[in-house]
Amino acid sequence: MAARILAGPPLDAGPESLRDHLARLGPRPNARAAIKELEASGLLGRGGAGFPAGTKWRTVAARGGGDARVLANGAEGEPLSAKDRALMTLRPHLVLDGALLAASAVGAAEVVLYVGAEHRHARSALSRAIGERAATRGGLPVPVTIVDAPTAYVAGEETAAVHFVNDRDARPTAVPPRPFEAGVDGRPTLVQNVETLACAALVARRGAAWYRERGSGTTPGTTLITVTGGSSPGVREIDLGTTVADVAGMAGARLAETSAVLLGGYFGGWAPAADAWEIALDPAALRERGRTLGAGVIAFLPAGQCGVRATARIIAYMAAQSAAQCGPCVFGLRAIGDTLERIAVGTGRSGDLARLDRWGRQLPGRGACRHPDGAAGHLASALDAFGEEFRLHAATGRCSAGAAGRAA
Repeated sequence: MAARILAGPPLDAGPESLRDHLARLGPRPNARAAIKELEASGLLGRGGAGFPAGTKWRTVAARGGGDARVLANGAEGEPLSAKDRALMTLRPHLVLDGALLAASAVGAAEVVLYVGAEHRHARSALSRAIGERAATRGGLPVPVTIVDAPTAYVAGEETAAVHFVNDRDARPTAVPPRPFEAGVDGRPTLVQNVETLACAALVARRGAAWYRERGSGTTPGTTLITVTGGSSPGVREIDLGTTVADVAGMAGARLAETSAVLLGGYFGGWAPAADAWEIALDPAALRERGRTLGAGVIAFLPAGQCGVRATARIIAYMAAQSAAQCGPCVFGLRAIGDTLERIAVGTGRSGDLARLDRWGRQLPGRGACRHPDGAAGHLASALDAFGEEFRLHAATGRCSAGAAGRAA
């Protein structure tokens, strides 16, 4: 599986310089046909929602009137994900290519790179890359600034990103208007994940047909994923349609030693290992099964660790990361988190499982943003994947994994 996005110098060589980037890929591609090529390529956004990139660009271009904005989203607040920071650190000029291409294509007067404050190496690489570009003849075609995204799960949501850039408040805002209508500085704004922008830069250079050569499922192309668990975790680039079993092989994870797989990260869901192994990592195929590739996380849970405890830890984190703007997050997630914690440590009360099921079904669609929806989806997948273990915990206060499971 040859890489596309991470092609180039060895990954342990550090950030690719502008000279090496230009020698490998040539100058920044012309934006004239970029939107048409993106639409033909079938490129989907890599930030989690999977929205067609070409459609998004065309919408902003139609509304911008030559004074739009581009916000390159590299907040990457998902705790298990490392793909975006790896891309920004190692291939900063490919990200800049995509952001500047987008600015030209949609008629943007400014590019904002929204980078997680804790991603210091990524910020340093991008800052150096901006300096290299500025020092060339002609410099940068539009101003490019870096804004440090707060270390918060919801800070990467597109309306939260725009809200922070405008008002230094990284909480999602009620919509409409959406960012493509009124975003940064009140102008139509293209908010695009940094991996999507890097892909767009390659599509503009090589063409839609080139992009569609890769991928073994319905959705063409390659994607970056972050793999945890197994003997060889890390960031990988895979063809869309690659199976979980193939990823397990890369990561050194064995079916017999794995109890479950978390697909998509905290906004994704659990699947029992026996069911997950044959799943194709294709957004369309996953959607048909009620699943998502989300933030591109594939996490293998070892057989010796407790799925109930792992779920309780994740929901507790999501409850703590609430934007605190509405009852479903402030009270709903807290109640779910407290109940999960009781069950996990063996002090559950009568009716706790029924309450979790009821609350999980009541929560979606009631929040000011989709944060509680993601938590509810995660909970539902856990109750399904670890049903027997939940019932054992609730009925006996014991964990089948023993002390090791409780400590997981």
